Amino acid sequence: MVIDRVKVISDLSQLTVSGNSDGLIPSYGVLLQQLPASFWNTFSERMLQAATGDLRQAAEVLLENAAAECGYHTGHGIVNSKEFEAVVAPMIDSHPEDMLHGLYCVFSSWGWADASIVDLDPGHRMVVHARDYYEADILSASAPCAFMIRGVSRAFMDLAYGAPYPDGLGRYKCTQTMGIEVGDPHGEFVVTPL
Repeated sequence: MVIDRVKVISDLSQLTVSGNSDGLIPSYGVLLQQLPASFWNTFSERMLQAATGDLRQAAEVLLENAAAECGYHTGHGIVNSKEFEAVVAPMIDSHPEDMLHGLYCVFSSWGWADASIVDLDPGHRMVVHARDYYEADILSASAPCAFMIRGVSRAFMDLAYGAPYPDGLGRYKCTQTMGIEVGDPHGEFVVTPL
């Protein structure tokens, strides 16, 4: 890997993004929003608490699928953005593997999670460790529940190894094997083909 993670995160963290007159933040090739992590955690917690019995599993699937949709389209915008082109693209030596590492640098620079790829078998398996992520603060967690990282991780694999955008979503699944929210030292996410 030739991606200098520390430099990319530092450089991207220093970019100034601001809202336009419509309150939208057009940056990284997408429209961004800036809401506190507690908003998203409260949303997830309330949904999970309201879904009892068989509905809980359906709610978890919906939360992960929403993150996958967001991650797929946002990830596509990111890798085609002027910001990614300026900061990450000059370091890409092996495509799409370095692109994946770059996407996790963006992910980390935005404050979603301090996440990185720790093992990658191109197209077959990816293992991501997250040392910090906002879903770790979900108070009602009785099982790993980092739905956003699960969905985004499988979406990033879809972008790298699925059919060309926009037809590649849904080729991979992600299993969370560890979670800070249940007392583990970090979150672990394993992405494999369906």
